[in-house]
Amino acid sequence: MRVLLTGLWICAVTILSCYGAVTWGGGVFAKKTEPYLEGLQYQKLAPINVPMIADGKVQGYVVTVLVFTADAKLMHTLPVPPNAFVVDEAFRQIYSDPEIDFRKLAKYNINRRLAEIRARVNERLGSDVVKDVLVDEMNFVAKREVRS
Repeated sequence: MRVLLTGLWICAVTILSCYGAVTWGGGVFAKKTEPYLEGLQYQKLAPINVPMIADGKVQGYVVTVLVFTADAKLMHTLPVPPNAFVVDEAFRQIYSDPEIDFRKLAKYNINRRLAEIRARVNERLGSDVVKDVLVDEMNFVAKREVRS
């Protein structure tokens, strides 16, 4: 009888010690994840060259470099980065805007255009990812100034 009780005691102590080691040691051997900084993320885009067409001919090119800020937390959850959407929307806005005419220079409401780019990109992405679109550089290069 003593041998049987001693055997059961050893089994119980072994099971409880294994349970305790797994429960207590689970946090020691777990992977540590690095938290990323939440807030806004700054993205500078490659230059965009937009042809300006008037009277059936290319008059020149608008060369612009844009920067946008986006919610860092949402950027990490998106399957596709919003960079391509911002470039596409900026190209569409500049190319199709009838107010831009470099033959007749006038002030241009760039704030409204940038807000429109931001709104349309967020609409296409389905959430409020892009917080602001900024102009880093914007130039017009006439066709005669472009090297062949």
